[in-house]
Order: sequence, then structure tokens, then C-alpha cells
Amino acid sequence: MDGSTPLRRGAASVEYLGLAGMIGLTILVAVAALVASPPTRGDRELGEMLGRRIACPPRYPVPCGRNPLALAYGFPVGKLVRYLAPGPAIHGGELPVDFRHCRQPSCAAPGDKPGLTSSGRRTTEFVSVQDLRPAGGPVRVTYWLYRPGRRWQRIERTAGAAELAAAAGIRLDLEDIPALVPLETLQGRDHYFFPPPELPPWQWSLRSRPGR
Repeated sequence: MDGSTPLRRGAASVEYLGLAGMIGLTILVAVAALVASPPTRGDRELGEMLGRRIACPPRYPVPCGRNPLALAYGFPVGKLVRYLAPGPAIHGGELPVDFRHCRQPSCAAPGDKPGLTSSGRRTTEFVSVQDLRPAGGPVRVTYWLYRPGRRWQRIERTAGAAELAAAAGIRLDLEDIPALVPLETLQGRDHYFFPPPELPPWQWSLRSRPGR
């Protein structure tokens, strides 16, 4: 041994220390810049958008940043569907839930926070829409509420120009409560199995809509 190996190791250790120091200095500079100049609203919105893009898996059925209501019905009617949505109510000790993820009363039990079950799930309402405006009629929105072991609850709302105008100012958010799921764009909706008490009245009766 000529002692060259220990020298190389020592040199590498110095290089690593120098690199760690540079990284630490960069972090300190970034923190100081944030303190001196807080991010603007545009910066925050850009960061939120990038975060959603990163978090959204490639095969997620709804494109990143797009609300399923807007995809199914367009923004005016999508906002109307959100505007008219009934608040989640407890029936028989259960909140309305998404049957794709919850089929037992235990996961539909109400929790401590409004709109959430005891297992932390958002309440969910399924939706179908009939737009009769081309024939001079209203927009008819039907909300279908599923509770494990019970009959589906149907709530119907009818809206015209006044309601559409009132809904125009709201913002569609992917985290809104209750979650609203358009049945017309729900893949395989007619092929889900339900026991007799839970058979959905909407099955095999709705026309599909292509996502916009």
C-alpha cells in the first residue's frame, strides 16, 4: 500500500463537506428570500397547481385540475349542480357515501366533523341531469344518495335562468363537500352489483355523456 487510498478518501470527505455546505447555504438563501418577499397569490396558485399535477396519478379517471361536474355538464350547468346540492343529512344513523368505496354501515356513520364520516370519508351524492332548455324547459338535476343497506334516496331540483345566474359566481373545487359524482360519465355504472334492497333506480336508465 502506498497510502494513496486514505488520501483519496480524505479528499472525497472534504468534497462531500463542501457540497453539504453549498446545499445548506442555498436553503438559507431561499428561506431569506421568502421572508423578505412572501409569495404572491399567483405564486401560491402556481404551486398548488403543480402540487396537484404531481399528486394526480397518470390513470386517474378525472384529468388533473378538472372538476368532474364541469367535465360532464360544462361550467354553467356544473356550477348549477353544485349550487343546488342538498346538504348531507343523516338517515338511519348513516350519511350518504360513495358505494365504490363504502358498502358497510360502519364506514357511513357520521363523524365529528360536518360532512365527514367517522372513518374520515367525504359524504358523496351521485348526480344526473336533464337539460330541457332547448325545448323551452328547465334544467332538472337529480341527486341520488346511497346509504349501505338502505334504499337510494332521490332528491330532485328544477332550475331556470335565475338559478343559473345565481350559480355563475361560485367556484368548483375538487374538495367540496359533499363530493358530487356525475352518473352520466361514471364508467361501468350499470355493471356494479347491488343486493336487492340497494338496487339503484338509475341503473340502465341514463345515457352516457362524453367528458368535455
